[in-house]
Amino acid sequence: MLSYKQILVYVSLFLRVALAATGGPQLRNVMYLTGQHPIVPPAPQVSSVTHVILAFMRSATFNDANPNEWPLFTTVNATRDKFAPGTKIMIAIGGWGDTQGFADAARTAQTRTLFAENIARMVSATGADGVDIDWEYPGGNGADYKTTPNPTKAWEIPAYPLLLSTIRSALPAPKLISAAVPGLPRDMLAFTPHTLPSLLPSLSFLNIMTYDLMNRRDAVTAHHTGVQSSLRALDAYHAAGVPYEDMNLGFAFYVKWFETAVDGGCDVQAIGCRAALMEDPATGEDLGRAGAFAWHDEVPGQLDASFTRAMGYGVYDEEGGGQYFWDGEEGVWWSWDTPEAILRKFPAVVERRGVGGVFAWGLGEDGDGWVHLDALNEGVEGWRKRRENEGGERDEL
Repeated sequence: MLSYKQILVYVSLFLRVALAATGGPQLRNVMYLTGQHPIVPPAPQVSSVTHVILAFMRSATFNDANPNEWPLFTTVNATRDKFAPGTKIMIAIGGWGDTQGFADAARTAQTRTLFAENIARMVSATGADGVDIDWEYPGGNGADYKTTPNPTKAWEIPAYPLLLSTIRSALPAPKLISAAVPGLPRDMLAFTPHTLPSLLPSLSFLNIMTYDLMNRRDAVTAHHTGVQSSLRALDAYHAAGVPYEDMNLGFAFYVKWFETAVDGGCDVQAIGCRAALMEDPATGEDLGRAGAFAWHDEVPGQLDASFTRAMGYGVYDEEGGGQYFWDGEEGVWWSWDTPEAILRKFPAVVERRGVGGVFAWGLGEDGDGWVHLDALNEGVEGWRKRRENEGGERDEL
């Protein structure tokens, strides 16, 4: 006899298959599963997940002439057992700061072919359903933007679509290729009206990182994953030629904090007041005045009192669309999504723009309470039901 959890899993799978068979909407619900937080909640809480992306494999691995292993914190088969049948399991390559392997691969037709063929070998060996390319900042503005100026990376912009095209040619057609791409327009150096037409044919969808939209390079406080800043990101890609249905909106299962400047005006207006200098002007190195931690993590000791105040007195900004708190006692700006803020993004962003899916970084980061995951799932299921009802009404007409 099937258990209650197994019944929920199979009902969710049946609904997904039925929607696909009738041409109904299939909102992607994508979860990154990371080596830092490799935990998965009980089956019912992930029954609506459509894709899992395991993060990360190092990009340099695929430049070896004969790689004989594919190092990852888990296996595809072990991951499949934790999700509903039919869930796509993908492998992310790269990540923040992991750029050199991609640059080495992109330089020539020969290096691109080696890189792509090794990816195809890895996908075959692991049984993955595809790959997520996390060369997040081709053309510049990555972790080394101070020590390796953007002009020296300009050649990467035309090379990036060539690399993706070569990967697409090497992978069998059913296999998926997605790309994690910047959420700030200032970082979209390789994602322009000139380059995107050559990128899109290689990609199944784009994971737009609509989080970290305030980071240590910024001089004033802002929401790191706000509604208005998320809309600006989506609209920038759309204006450059990306259909909204090819985009996934990113959600952050973590909280961010930033020190603010003394006499920065935060006591008068917390949003848009001056932040402290957070990175070395010469090297771009982190000065330790900003950071992030997952909901699953312990709060850093020096921030415990300030975080407690943020959780107790945080407010939602109706204009910018984000939860925030400025701690005047310690001069710390906090920015995060509550479950309620996540639900607000469905009518305000997901449905308003008609994107094709959502994703979260990352699944295990929300343990052990899973309240942000539950909110995201609720938003996804509500969207699916509303779209299904709209389809029925159109059919009757």
